[in-house]
Amino acid sequence: MPLHLLVAAPVMLLCLVLQGLVIAVCLRRYARFRSTQDGRRSLWTDVLLLAGVMLLTLLCNVAQMAIWALLFLALGEFQTFYTALYHSGVNFSTLGYGDIVMSERWRLLGPLEAANGILMFGMSASVMTAAVLDVINSSRSAVPAGDIGNA
Repeated sequence: MPLHLLVAAPVMLLCLVLQGLVIAVCLRRYARFRSTQDGRRSLWTDVLLLAGVMLLTLLCNVAQMAIWALLFLALGEFQTFYTALYHSGVNFSTLGYGDIVMSERWRLLGPLEAANGILMFGMSASVMTAAVLDVINSSRSAVPAGDIGNA
């Protein structure tokens, strides 16, 4: 187990830094865009903002799966990147199909990747929640007080 933690710790740290970087960029860009808007935004602007945040966080999660897949390749667990990426995606997303398993020596890396993945997906979900709440709050504040019942 200590060997598994030593091997997984740098990858988990890299994933955490990558996720933190993407989240910081998303939130800063989102806040900057919001500060340049005066008055109401259109529905499509809100949709594009939310889709952009979703896309960036999803791409970040896929990149993290690829990082884990590269580790599995480096350890000699898989022959192709595609197979390593598939296995990584199953672990990272906590699907746990079990159709492809690693050797007994490195098998504990799967649960470590799953723990890392669920944390990263949770962080992505929290950013989306913040963005959705901002859209809801800005929509509420844009509606005149007398029109709330009609909105």
